[in-house]
Amino acid sequence: MPARAADTTAAQQLAHWSTQAGTPGNAGRGQTFFNSKHGGEWSCASCHGTPPTGSGKHANTGKTIDPLAPAFNPRAFTDSARVDKWFRRNCKDVLARECSATEKADVLAYLAGLK
Repeated sequence: MPARAADTTAAQQLAHWSTQAGTPGNAGRGQTFFNSKHGGEWSCASCHGTPPTGSGKHANTGKTIDPLAPAFNPRAFTDSARVDKWFRRNCKDVLARECSATEKADVLAYLAGLK
């Protein structure tokens, strides 16, 4: 795998989105959000697994996905551009819209708490 720019951390991303939301990320809400289908066919867990501590598999393409939880993948959430890209793309796939700052903070709080 190619090297990625390490310009951020999962903790910094959580702090950023919590600030944008005006409230700290909530791991319980994040877990519920991550595992819910939101009216469509997919949830975050459909591709990333439950819990997202091992390799996942894209529900449509079958492509292997690295573990999402930072404790199980030290590169997770370390490149701001990739974080923004994947939140935008995956939220549109799961929700048919972009995620709110609160939703992002909650999911990050859930993922950061997985050990």
